Amino acid sequence: MLSPIECAAYRQDGFIVLPDVLTRDEVEALRRVTDEFVHKARSVAANDHIYDLEDSHSPDEPRVRRIKTPHLHHSEYARAARHPKIVEVLADLWGTVRFDTGKLNMKSAGYGAPVEWHQDWAFYPHTNDDLAAVGIMLDDCEAENGPMMVIPGSHLGPVHDHHGPDGRFCGAIDPAACDLDVSRAVPCFGRAGSITVHHVRAVHGSATNFSGRERRLLLFQYRAADAWPLLGFAGGIEKFDELMLIGEPTITPRLAPVPVRLPLPPAEYQGSIYENQRTTGRRFFETAADRERVAAAAE
Repeated sequence: MLSPIECAAYRQDGFIVLPDVLTRDEVEALRRVTDEFVHKARSVAANDHIYDLEDSHSPDEPRVRRIKTPHLHHSEYARAARHPKIVEVLADLWGTVRFDTGKLNMKSAGYGAPVEWHQDWAFYPHTNDDLAAVGIMLDDCEAENGPMMVIPGSHLGPVHDHHGPDGRFCGAIDPAACDLDVSRAVPCFGRAGSITVHHVRAVHGSATNFSGRERRLLLFQYRAADAWPLLGFAGGIEKFDELMLIGEPTITPRLAPVPVRLPLPPAEYQGSIYENQRTTGRRFFETAADRERVAAAAE
């Protein structure tokens, strides 16, 4: 599936974009299911085990910013998580593949919330860093609708501090405090059906979607068979081994000399990265609420 050039680009930059991995019919099926979930959110008043809601959500105007663990709630999402082309890409990188979890980030037209700069590794460090997230584009990702942006080569650098002013984990980096040059970030553009693959240590983020077009990204996390979570696996060894997609499970984790900074003490707000980042004490990306306040002040 991956060419030598694509493998080399991933090793060097920490991310790649692969076009047209899912067919039009597969994307349309995922879109239909997603629209159904948003419609059902009319009856939900607060964040729960399925929905993470925008602050402006209401029954008359349902606004969902994330569908949590979508693969557990519908077969279309579960099928996408084990898409043979995606598994083949990851097998080309690691040889073995174990599924982790997933989420659907709903960057809705006109108000889709930003995600501050961060490294996934800060949330779930393992014994080695053969981990990646795969993003399935349900919509065309363009400059105007808040594409994911990744800093090339950042996966080879340090693990930055993701703690807030109170000393608790907040899931966001302060670029100024760690001299992080975010101007080098590259947006991940692609047509619906394309996928992104980004290394677990790659620094990335995304701006608010102020455009009139949706930007929904279905994200699944994967790891090599010998990468074991340092914070443990609550489901036990049997459940852990059920997540194997390619290769054989092992009880011999591979220990690599990779930097680790544990996400402790835990974030004050739990449930999603959006909740974690409430206590950052700083914002790099403008939000829809920020823009509304500026407009109101100008009147």
